[in-house]
Amino acid sequence: MPVRPTLARRHLVVAGLLCTFASVHAGPPEGKGPPHKEHGGKGGGPRDKGESMHERRGGRAGDRRGGGPGGGGGSVGGGGGGTLVTAGISISTARQIAVDVGIRPGAYQPLPPGIRKNLARGKPLPPGIAKKMAPPAMVARLPSYPGYEWRIVGTDLVLVAVATLIIADVLFDIF
Repeated sequence: MPVRPTLARRHLVVAGLLCTFASVHAGPPEGKGPPHKEHGGKGGGPRDKGESMHERRGGRAGDRRGGGPGGGGGSVGGGGGGTLVTAGISISTARQIAVDVGIRPGAYQPLPPGIRKNLARGKPLPPGIAKKMAPPAMVARLPSYPGYEWRIVGTDLVLVAVATLIIADVLFDIF
């Protein structure tokens, strides 16, 4: 005749299994491992949310300082003379300005993906790519900052420091 386990023994086995299951599905310690999506993990790119590269990397649209249309565009960055301004305008507003001045969607060819990855805030403009000045009618409606100019690079609108050709901000897929 088989021996039945006692009720206390069953509870002990179930508790042991629950502890094992819970430890397997627990998240990594703070600061270790990849973040979970609900806690600020990687999400869609800037073209999914209508935000600039600065906003996607932690800046907030409402945290802009300074004047100009579209909510300002104060300086961001730290230390000495290495501060860069932000675009101070959303992607949707920039697209609307482009349409209003007569630039039709699809008028510009996108950059190859490998070169486009190099368009990032704080990096120099990649060499050897076609960089066009934004049309004067469009520049007149975009926020202006001393020492910076708007350029069209592929289908993106880029704010560039004139003296150093360092990218201050990128607005993806405008054209």
